[in-house]
Amino acid sequence: MKKNDIFEIEITGITDEGDGVGRAEGMAVFVPYALVGETVRVTIVKVLKNYAVGKLFEVTTPSPSRIKAECPYFYKCGGCRFWHTDYETELEYKRQKVEDCLRRIGGFDVTVPKTLGAKETRGYRNKGQFPVSSDGIGIYAKHSHRVIDIDGCIIQDRTNPEVIGCVRDWMAEFDIPPYDEETGKGCIRHIYTRSGDSGKLVCIVTNCEKIPHAEELVKALRERVDGVSGVLQNLNNKKTNVVLGTRFRTLWGEDFVTDTLGECKFRISPLSFYQVNKAQTEVLYNQAADFAQLSDGEVVWDLYCGIGTIGQFMASRAKKIVGIEVVPQAIENAKENAKLNGIENAEYHCGTAEELAPKLKGEKPDVVILDPPRKGCDESLLKTVAKTETKRIVYVSCKPSTLARDLKLLATLGYELKSVQPVDLFPRTHHVECVALLTQI
Repeated sequence: MKKNDIFEIEITGITDEGDGVGRAEGMAVFVPYALVGETVRVTIVKVLKNYAVGKLFEVTTPSPSRIKAECPYFYKCGGCRFWHTDYETELEYKRQKVEDCLRRIGGFDVTVPKTLGAKETRGYRNKGQFPVSSDGIGIYAKHSHRVIDIDGCIIQDRTNPEVIGCVRDWMAEFDIPPYDEETGKGCIRHIYTRSGDSGKLVCIVTNCEKIPHAEELVKALRERVDGVSGVLQNLNNKKTNVVLGTRFRTLWGEDFVTDTLGECKFRISPLSFYQVNKAQTEVLYNQAADFAQLSDGEVVWDLYCGIGTIGQFMASRAKKIVGIEVVPQAIENAKENAKLNGIENAEYHCGTAEELAPKLKGEKPDVVILDPPRKGCDESLLKTVAKTETKRIVYVSCKPSTLARDLKLLATLGYELKSVQPVDLFPRTHHVECVALLTQI
């Protein structure tokens, strides 16, 4: 097999990122946008030692699940993966993905229940990140830093197209240059937005210390974008793939938004972690609360607590919540949120869960909540949690493979996997959130 060869293949599987998988000349071929059960014609674009990558140019036998993509940028964008299939098929893929990881990586003999799907697959994202370049403002092409100029994104907040258009017009009117990754010159790098019940935060990420004609930008945003409650500048003059720097300047209004989950309100700063899909987050947290089975006399450790959302969502059912988070701004938000919600049984500590958890003094936890980043938990933290002899562990995960790895270790440390439930927080993408319950043996 070599580059530019053409094959007709049957798609029999799907990768972790949602690409179809078939075989040609005995080798696995990954085919983006191909669905299981389809026969497709592909051009080989890359040949590696153990697999090849094919470019789809004809679907000779389509899947019954295939639909016409609603998004005009779907076949160019590196974000969504499932606008070409019906939603039930997407949910089954995510269920199977979780089950495969638990079986293959974790060694668990488990049948995962149906993914809890979203009522709305459009306009659900409350956080937007739009790179700015000489090519335009919008989204990155798949596996690249080439910017695709867009008017709007289907899964984003409905007012983001107005924000993009406003910044685009402002840059053109005052001849404000975009950032150039190769030279490191130029001014505007990203548009970053966060939306909540209280309004919309628009943050302009720059390579320059001062935004020229900032007053005109603020005036335009306030006039043209519904619900804007704050406009910020964020300075990021480092050559990095990280979107936000650490220095913020308020150009107008508030430097945070407030949102509601269940009966709790949360103050959210730009650097704070907050789930992007409010409606499905409530589904996820209710499931986590059901797994936790809290009673008034129980102590909860909320590790990787962010701005305190999960712990405070459950605080009325617990004796005490102890939260740990590495981001200082998030910890300040967590403390503010506890006051905002009248929660007096929560305390928060800033640092890594791996370092601080072994040093926590006082009552041992009856329940430990783990909500780590995609890389999962450090082995030393899991061993620390096991040493507490906590009765229940509720593990919230955004990556099934690291979830399976960590659950496998916890199984060797005296815990049994009792339940697992995937929840679709990211419709039309290949990502899936999951919550698992482990109990002490």
